[in-house]
Amino acid sequence: MSDEHRPNGAAFLDLDTTDRGDLDLEPLRVAWPVWDLYAATSRAEAAGRIAEAELVVVNKVVLSGEVLQQAGRLRLVCVAATGTNNVDLSEARELGIAVANVAGYATASVVQHVFALILALTTRLSEVRAALADGAWQRARQFCLLDFPFRELDGLTLGIVGYGALGAAVARVAEAFGMRVLIAQRPGGSRRSGRVPLQQLLPQVDVLSLHCPLTEYTRNLIGAPEFALMKRDALLINTARGGIVNETALADALRQGVIAGAGVDVLSREPPTHGNPLLAPDIPNLILTPHVAWASRQSRQRLIEEIARNIEAFLQGRPRNRVV
Repeated sequence: MSDEHRPNGAAFLDLDTTDRGDLDLEPLRVAWPVWDLYAATSRAEAAGRIAEAELVVVNKVVLSGEVLQQAGRLRLVCVAATGTNNVDLSEARELGIAVANVAGYATASVVQHVFALILALTTRLSEVRAALADGAWQRARQFCLLDFPFRELDGLTLGIVGYGALGAAVARVAEAFGMRVLIAQRPGGSRRSGRVPLQQLLPQVDVLSLHCPLTEYTRNLIGAPEFALMKRDALLINTARGGIVNETALADALRQGVIAGAGVDVLSREPPTHGNPLLAPDIPNLILTPHVAWASRQSRQRLIEEIARNIEAFLQGRPRNRVV
């Protein structure tokens, strides 16, 4: 692209969702020279901030059809995530606005978090730490504290719902631990060899890990009937989307001992400003983390670099990670 056609206005509307001052943003500046970087943007502010922009980067800021219609110069929306449900793709297509996302940048980070949750629950790490803080080891009559027996992962069965890049990466690590892996039939999908229908898979697994998108087929996929099929010593891990699990049913299942524990990184509404059943203080064996499985520093840096590559490809007329 010649200099006379070089773009001159870009906006990153919610930079704080990606960078907290620990990333190198130079790839963005190399790809597109002039930026307005906003820590956060409310719905009311979005239209004004993109009114003169040719490029917009968003993570979770909603770009509705109405907002896009007011952005007369906008040519490219880069979503700083894989999911694009916050952008009105139909309206973008109608207006001739390109939309690109980023996939695969957080695989290593998410896999690491999945096994951090599995290992913490399996080894009863929270209970051990609490006992130590209470002086239980200091009062012990022998060198070790055997009050919290735990199982090895070797020989246990891991069930995976959602066998894309993330699910496959989790499976590889599970096999390194000596786990047997079962893959669920994709909800709403056609039957495939080697996949197990969910209702048949649930009674067999010691750990169930979710890696599927939130769709009409997966909303409330795991609820009270599904928990009732699982082993009483089984664990649930959800680093996918909050709406896949019925949160009230999970809280009840943990309180009643229907399953043994859960590690949850996502909720149906984030942040949970109006509360959530899983925030109750009386739920046993629940580890709740604030949607950070994806967010290692390396993962976030890869995200910035992939956005820059999407921008460069667009300027060169090459489709890259285009969803519109």
